[in-house]
Amino acid sequence: MQMNRRTFLQLTALAGGGLALDLYRSPLGAAQEHQAPPDLTPQAFIHIAPDGVVTIMARASESGQGMRNMLPMLIAEELDVDWKDVRVEQADLNEKIFGRQFSGGSGNTPLGWEPMRRVGAAGRQLLIAAAARTWGVPETDCTTQPCLVVHTVSRRSLSYGELAAKAATLPAPALSSVKLKDPKDYRIIGHSVPGVDTHAIVTGKPLFGIDVQLPGMLCASIEKAPVFAGKVKTANIEQIKGLPGVRHVLVIDGGITPAAYTPWEPGMEPGIAIVADTWWQAQQARKQLKVDWDLGPAATQSSEGFAAKAADLLKAAPANTLRKYGDVDAALKSSAKVVEATYEFPFIAHVTMEPQGATAHWKDGKLEMWSTSTLPGDGRTLVAKTLGIQETDITTHMVRSGGSFGRRLQNDYLVEAAWIAKQIDVPVKLLWSREDDIAHDPFRPGGTVGLKGGIDAQGKLTAWRHHFVTFGDGKHATSGGGIGQDSYPAGFPPAYGLYTSMQPLMLRTGALRAPGDNAYCWVSQSFLDELAAAAGRDPLEFQLELLGNKQAPWKSGEHDPVGDHEPSGQEVLIPERFKGVLELVAEKSGWANRPKEKGRGMGIAAWFCHRGYFAEVADASVDAQNKVTVHQVWAAGDVGSQIINPAAAESMAQGGIMEGMGHLAQQITLADGKVEQSNLHNHPLMRMRQVPKIEVYWRKTDYSPTGLGEPTLPPTLPAVTNAIFAATGKRIRTLPLSKSGFGWA
Repeated sequence: MQMNRRTFLQLTALAGGGLALDLYRSPLGAAQEHQAPPDLTPQAFIHIAPDGVVTIMARASESGQGMRNMLPMLIAEELDVDWKDVRVEQADLNEKIFGRQFSGGSGNTPLGWEPMRRVGAAGRQLLIAAAARTWGVPETDCTTQPCLVVHTVSRRSLSYGELAAKAATLPAPALSSVKLKDPKDYRIIGHSVPGVDTHAIVTGKPLFGIDVQLPGMLCASIEKAPVFAGKVKTANIEQIKGLPGVRHVLVIDGGITPAAYTPWEPGMEPGIAIVADTWWQAQQARKQLKVDWDLGPAATQSSEGFAAKAADLLKAAPANTLRKYGDVDAALKSSAKVVEATYEFPFIAHVTMEPQGATAHWKDGKLEMWSTSTLPGDGRTLVAKTLGIQETDITTHMVRSGGSFGRRLQNDYLVEAAWIAKQIDVPVKLLWSREDDIAHDPFRPGGTVGLKGGIDAQGKLTAWRHHFVTFGDGKHATSGGGIGQDSYPAGFPPAYGLYTSMQPLMLRTGALRAPGDNAYCWVSQSFLDELAAAAGRDPLEFQLELLGNKQAPWKSGEHDPVGDHEPSGQEVLIPERFKGVLELVAEKSGWANRPKEKGRGMGIAAWFCHRGYFAEVADASVDAQNKVTVHQVWAAGDVGSQIINPAAAESMAQGGIMEGMGHLAQQITLADGKVEQSNLHNHPLMRMRQVPKIEVYWRKTDYSPTGLGEPTLPPTLPAVTNAIFAATGKRIRTLPLSKSGFGWA
């Protein structure tokens, strides 16, 4: 018999008198198939010890979204156990057992909601079957209480620990056949549960990737060119090798050729890796490096050049038409008023609290990794390709990371650690400095948008023309720089055109929390506010009217992306839900009776992304020096029928709002191809004193629960900038705020 982790756990559970459940998701019908991509096969592993302690494997990577709580909570609810009796163990990467293991795109909630509950229900059914056989009674005469099976007639009971061994010998029921709880009976779902790692975090226990320690481990740091993909010509390598603690100095070629569009493979930038006894020694040695770099073609890039090129592209005819219906030009020409504006948003970095890093050990042709990636399976694939080995020769341990916000979807740091480990044949921890993390981040790409909107004599929207200038080679937009044809308000103006043009970019970019939407929401919701002001109308009333104006622009046989569901089952914008959060936040903030005074105002905005709806109102004041204070933010969210962990959900909403406010002051700029920002002093995060009071409200609707990682963030930016307009009469069309003459108080 081949012994692997799965077999070992099953056998040891049986030997110890416990229950090991290895339950797979079976097809649950077309509706459920639509909730998860066909390559995602969710499963869970449950172990019940004789003393009744329940261990639930957390299959998702954790970077702060609460997946180590949420998915086990779903299982524990239907298993019918007390949360105090649950222990959560982080699974290693094994997608044959645990299905797709990831954290990103707010996807674990919608993809795990039903399968994980069914796994728990199947475990409960096995325990009932074991009790019924023990008593010689029908299963239908048995029920459960937390960690107990009860015979309803005689009131006899057996604990889960007592039943575990027998239950382990029974065949698991089909997941499609198990009965799920009525939501009114939930004792875990819908109740606030402390994070399983919270106590360890606040008491400083080693949980994160940066904390990994192995016997004989060395530490690595990499010096890279100040310009993307610049290569080493010469360096004082022999001198560096003689410095205290330095064990290895390795030149990384990287193999990247900068072009108008740079894909993510191969995974390494060129540079010089210094491996030392301690990370401090490696960093000190870096300071004495003298490198002559071949900076390459990316050295010609600058933010000024990007801005000039974008301005030229806006004057020219758009290169691509993504969506068009109605006669936009004719509608604008016949409008009583035409509003024209250009909005610009910058590149920004992810600035996770824990900089990037990973630990790896190469031994006997095999690799063991300790990964903070939110896509560890993709990371393993990229590492295998880079090192020229089989994925089966890689063992990946998933370690909690100190934030991701989309950064750890890219696995460049993982590849670097693996490559270094293979060269030196001992365990090595790679850690980036904060300066590395900002200068070599896969930035959220900037963009420029030319907008025209028409208003008729009654103050109603007649047309919307949207020309988005992004980066790419003309066919491929840079990662994070594309826009969907159904990006709001597409499908609602009577005449509409969405166009794109691209300029080349020799730089890596990537997804940032609420990819694309984190900027597109600011553009569209700001321009809607601008149109409402031009029409002399309340912006809430103006937008609610627009949401009631759904168009039918597609030809017969084509799918209209504004409706209930696409054929694939991917939910798209439902106007009633969008309206619902707007109306709720207006009610809670007292929007209708908002004070109108010089220097203080309220702004409103809403957005739909990653299946979630959020509307926000910001109350802000601006002093004589244009310093902005946000006093309060009200937020209303619709993420379906259940808020699985209310305390965690509120925390996620607050965090998204704070991060969104942070985006308003951040930018990455280039000069001669070099990133001009270096640390948090010139790429700042929000300070505690700048954080407003935040109130979060939920609108529960009859839809399956969805995630909260993304949808809370986008409306924050336009809510605040619209509030600044209400306070000052000055419209912010360029970010960061400093470029428009404003800053945080």
